[in-house]
Amino acid sequence: MLDPGQGLTERLVALPDGRRLRAITAGAGAGPLVVFEAGMSAPAASWTHTQREISARTRTLSYDRAGYGGSDADPADRTLDRIVDDLTALLDELGETGPVVLVGHSWGGPIIRLFAERSPRRVAGLVFVDATVAEVMNLSAAKLATISFGVLSVLARFGGRGLIEKFTLPHGVSPAISPADFAILLRDYACVSAMRAGRREAAQIGAALPIMRRLQAAGTPDVPTVCLQAGRVERGMAKGRPMFNKVAADLMAAAPQGRVVVVEEAGHLLPQEDPAAVRDTILEIIDAATVTP
Repeated sequence: MLDPGQGLTERLVALPDGRRLRAITAGAGAGPLVVFEAGMSAPAASWTHTQREISARTRTLSYDRAGYGGSDADPADRTLDRIVDDLTALLDELGETGPVVLVGHSWGGPIIRLFAERSPRRVAGLVFVDATVAEVMNLSAAKLATISFGVLSVLARFGGRGLIEKFTLPHGVSPAISPADFAILLRDYACVSAMRAGRREAAQIGAALPIMRRLQAAGTPDVPTVCLQAGRVERGMAKGRPMFNKVAADLMAAAPQGRVVVVEEAGHLLPQEDPAAVRDTILEIIDAATVTP
């Protein structure tokens, strides 16, 4: 077992096919369960700080997708459909069949979109944190991501944790995130298993693109929804970032209860760079979901 961090509890949950997923829970209360979905190559530990803060208000759940952290690997292709099958089965096994607030960062965005399309009655609110959209992803980018995770896997195997940290977190993390929480993140992220799991997911991006386009065109359920976007234009994103944020704004304009918020000084890794903005947005959605008839 892996230390999930102060105040958090872990358990292994068996899925119907016998695979086990590592679930991290915290919090209590009558409000909706908040479910955190991490980005590609990211474990549950990417949410440790934010999950603890939100758990002071309501029940929370993060988890390691197949192959990450303490979860079993999956012999099947890690398609978007397969990932959502796992999330649905995890919630079912935990007895969490009521409406939940879904929080998805990066690749977690398409995951919660597909879950919401399949099970709209199980969704109380949505928070997209710089969530991947089809317009900023293409086959070339997917191939580059697959190669990058392969290189990072080799680095991790030969003790290159520091290089992985510099490559993926060039701006560091917020001082609000404690050294202990950051150490847990690096333990579960800057390792061979996480990079291999990310590579397997990246290999399925091409197949996911038509699904993503369909999901975006279909829209989201009529629940409180926010797209929290990064504002900083990072290297190689001079054209991509404005388009990224415009797509998010257009999606939220079409959402019945949607709005977009841009965090001007933050980059793509919003949960690590500006966890306060992520926390406040989630709390806003919890409040709105609680009063929504």
